[in-house]
Amino acid sequence: MSSLAPRAGRHCHSPLNSLHATVYFSPDFAGELAGLGIEDRNAAYFAGRAAAMGAVGPGVVTASFYNFRHDLVARHLPAVWTTASPEAVLAARLRAVDTTLRRLLGEEILASDEMAEAARLALRAAEGCTRHARPLYAAHADLPVPEQPHLAYWHAATLLREHRGDGHLTALLDLGLDPVEALVSHTATGKGMAPRWLLATRGWEQTDLDAAAARLRERGLLDGEGELTAAGTALRAELEDRTDLLDLAPYELLGAPGVARLTELAKGFLVTAALAGGFPADLIGKG
Repeated sequence: MSSLAPRAGRHCHSPLNSLHATVYFSPDFAGELAGLGIEDRNAAYFAGRAAAMGAVGPGVVTASFYNFRHDLVARHLPAVWTTASPEAVLAARLRAVDTTLRRLLGEEILASDEMAEAARLALRAAEGCTRHARPLYAAHADLPVPEQPHLAYWHAATLLREHRGDGHLTALLDLGLDPVEALVSHTATGKGMAPRWLLATRGWEQTDLDAAAARLRERGLLDGEGELTAAGTALRAELEDRTDLLDLAPYELLGAPGVARLTELAKGFLVTAALAGGFPADLIGKG
């Protein structure tokens, strides 16, 4: 039986993951990748997130990223690796992390005892992660830990993000949500990407979203207005509960006091980053 409060790991992961994600929305990331010759936004994202796995092809990325249309991935991979090597992309990404966090958090926070403490706690939690059946986590776990605390913190957040994400895909498959159904049902919770962002970044067409919504209605998970039914709400809750169980080990290792402290620190950093414009204003929502 877990010694942690219910959903403590989820509540810790959420701000860690969100701060991690600011880099992929950052003009610094786009600029660094453009400097390597990768100017397309989707190509930059695929390269930046997949580079830890090496010069992989589209099949690996479609499988491990889950909710992107394969045709969109194949439009950019493996061709992107002829423009820049995975090693060059990883170095550019780390430079973008540095400039992004300096801009969003400020030099005082980056140099603070709190940032150093958060890095130590997050890295300790990541020691509880496991590689088997977790390709994105395992690839990033093979990368060196940066020396500067804010970069080490982001690296640890990446490990924890991808570890939970890999397990989340297992839960999605087990509950029978295909890539588009996963996106549509998440948006229906009010906590997922707004439809315009799904269409702009995932490669799907409106007809794909509509067809997924129809399948969810047939299963009694969405109503005619596109809202989750009671059964849909219960399924999404079960999805997150199963993901929590698969992602329990790192937070159990850190222990309840460490998880509580890391959550507190991570939330503080995230609020500062969000107030500094770390995310598009229309990213989340049903509209």
